[in-house]
Amino acid sequence: MAIVFWVCAILSVLGGFGMVISRKAVHSALWLALTMVNLAVLYVSQNAEFLGIVQIVVYTGAVMMLFLFVLMIVGVDSSDSLVETIRGHRLASIAAIVVLASLVTVMVVEGVKNLIVNDSPVGLEQANAFDGGNVAGIARLLFGRYVFAFEATSALLITAVLGAMVLAHRERFAPAKTQEMLSRERLNDPANAAGLPAPGVYARHNSVSTPALLPDGSTAESSIMAPLAARGVVDDVREYIALSAAADAAVTEDEGENS
Repeated sequence: MAIVFWVCAILSVLGGFGMVISRKAVHSALWLALTMVNLAVLYVSQNAEFLGIVQIVVYTGAVMMLFLFVLMIVGVDSSDSLVETIRGHRLASIAAIVVLASLVTVMVVEGVKNLIVNDSPVGLEQANAFDGGNVAGIARLLFGRYVFAFEATSALLITAVLGAMVLAHRERFAPAKTQEMLSRERLNDPANAAGLPAPGVYARHNSVSTPALLPDGSTAESSIMAPLAARGVVDDVREYIALSAAADAAVTEDEGENS
């Protein structure tokens, strides 16, 4: 038990520090996932099996991975966090951090006091034995003593989901274009009649972050997805262009000598 606690506690704290100091949002999400997994192990080791499973399935497996998936698909620029879109939200965040730190400090102090008074803590064994299991004990508290707080939280979550749907909704004033209409528009546009260039056209590279080459030797910016360009992970193809030009020059020189 002591080994599990110290290993998971150290990894949880390291994950928290890594989440705060990471410069990229994707790395912060991975550090947070590490913290959540170790917290789940700590819950299970303290006879709170239900909380441990929920921590893995709901938070780490669903919420955190969904957040990570959105970050990787949409892309987040590091400069976004420097823009204060809501006036006063930084002061509100600092106040919330102070309140949360105070609550955590009070909980730690009370836990240390209880540990000093009670030399042999029993964890959740007595509570689980009283209700016949960890799940039954949590159910009795949620739908008994804390039923009002539970229902209020569910109402807030539903309100948040509806608010997200309203904010993401966009009115459509024209019918959606069909595949036939899109094909006709592309054929009527002489610049893209043959389709947009595809990325990764080099023999040495087939990555989607490698831009395509146009006939004049320049790169086609439209061949790279916008999230990759926003994150600045587009491959530098100047080396490939130089090698291709050198190869063409060598072939031309050989043809001139043979003629």
